Amino acid sequence: MSEVIPVEWTQMSEGTKDDYLRLDRLYRDHTAGELVANLLATFRLLEGPTLGYPIDRARHSRQAATRALRNGESGEFVVAALFHDIGDVLAPENHSAVAAEILAPFVSQEITWVVRHHGMFQGYYYFHHLGGDRDVRERHRASPYYDRCVDFCASYDQNSFDPDYDDLPLEDFVPLVKEILSRPIAEYHA
Repeated sequence: MSEVIPVEWTQMSEGTKDDYLRLDRLYRDHTAGELVANLLATFRLLEGPTLGYPIDRARHSRQAATRALRNGESGEFVVAALFHDIGDVLAPENHSAVAAEILAPFVSQEITWVVRHHGMFQGYYYFHHLGGDRDVRERHRASPYYDRCVDFCASYDQNSFDPDYDDLPLEDFVPLVKEILSRPIAEYHA
């Protein structure tokens, strides 16, 4: 790889249109080449302690994605199921929002909404055991994506802790991840 000549300025306010077109191209080329590898490396951080569950978070995520794939869900839905808990390693308290923002440029608004809200909707299965409101998801009842999120949690999330389930290895999902994450982004996502 040839050495990249940096811009001559030290403050963004001094940049020209040509500077930003070149920087944008360099950045997009770099991220396109690294995004999948970085996301898979982050996914592997979910491997390890089970934290009291029967399986670790990586296997839980692979089970969710395997179930979605076997159920005939779209490719972007399968990828979202695989990465729905990716935010756990960086932001456990708002992991759903982190995962949704990572996926947002590559998946539909519906899938982004489902991933963003799955943590709250998943609480239906356990919040009441911790003194919380299991029906907190009802505040989103008017959303056109409400039922899809309920279904995601029921069909792919809450039931994916089975040590005997024959989930697919991460490597089996890589071609689909590359396909979904390499699609052109229709609009700029700030």
